[in-house]
Amino acid sequence: MKRGCGARGAGHGGNEPHDSLNDERGFLPPGEGKGRLFVVATPIGNLADLAPRARAVLGEVRLVLAEDTRRIRKLLSHFQIHTAVRALHEHNEALEVPRLLGLLAAGSDLALVSDAGTPLLADPGYRLVHACREGGVPVLTVPGPSAVTAALAVSGLPPTPFTFAGFLPTKGGARGAALDALASLPHTLVLLLSPHRLVVELAACAAHLGEARAAALLAELTKVHERCERGTLAELAGWATQIQPRGEYTLVVGPPHAVTTPVPSPEAARAAVAEATARGLDRAGALRQAARALGVNRRELYALLTRGEER
Repeated sequence: MKRGCGARGAGHGGNEPHDSLNDERGFLPPGEGKGRLFVVATPIGNLADLAPRARAVLGEVRLVLAEDTRRIRKLLSHFQIHTAVRALHEHNEALEVPRLLGLLAAGSDLALVSDAGTPLLADPGYRLVHACREGGVPVLTVPGPSAVTAALAVSGLPPTPFTFAGFLPTKGGARGAALDALASLPHTLVLLLSPHRLVVELAACAAHLGEARAAALLAELTKVHERCERGTLAELAGWATQIQPRGEYTLVVGPPHAVTTPVPSPEAARAAVAEATARGLDRAGALRQAARALGVNRRELYALLTRGEER
């Protein structure tokens, strides 16, 4: 049975504004008594980007769940928020999720945050959100900053469609395989690059995605010294060897250049079939060989041959 995505509440329209967490409590179905999980976006560099609703939620929930508790405590301290913080990361998520579901079942509201930006995008938390949805626990979004959408919006490259691939694998073989899979996609890509591997990762992107592909490399998003380097992947890979990388980078890679293949003529189709037949192939084998040689499929080859016969 499909479960609804939103928590229901009589008298509240989906587009009505709400100024605080207390107003949001009207969305909880009456009589269920379950807590809610708030998925809260946090600033990616500029503290002024913390939304008022996010600040209210973080101040009212029982626990704030974060991968790096030290970073989140600094954020909470800056806004004089005294909510307790608990670690939730890939090493303890399997153990913590049942405990957290117990708190939610008992009526406690929890907030899931990322170290910076929107949770679950290259950060832990999927297991908890999935378990809440499966268990009928309301999951509510508190949207806000995201390095992915911010970089995409200011890159000057086609924004849609796009694929977000997160961080690349650290090992060379796995990294190459991941990039090879992305190379076949005919649209914009967004990746997160580590400063410690910036040079090798940009070089790998150039080698596997195409040296001539247009790209934008963004850093310090929303900060005073926000910057964007534009060029081909080959140019960015060379540029990276001349700097001292600092902070995480967001790479936006434009779509590959469309390659136009000339359509074979009916005469070329007949000649390819005749050549394959002269090598001793039967009719079916000759057609397969001719289609491969011309870069067309069997249906396209038949159409060319038929067109040639009509003439």
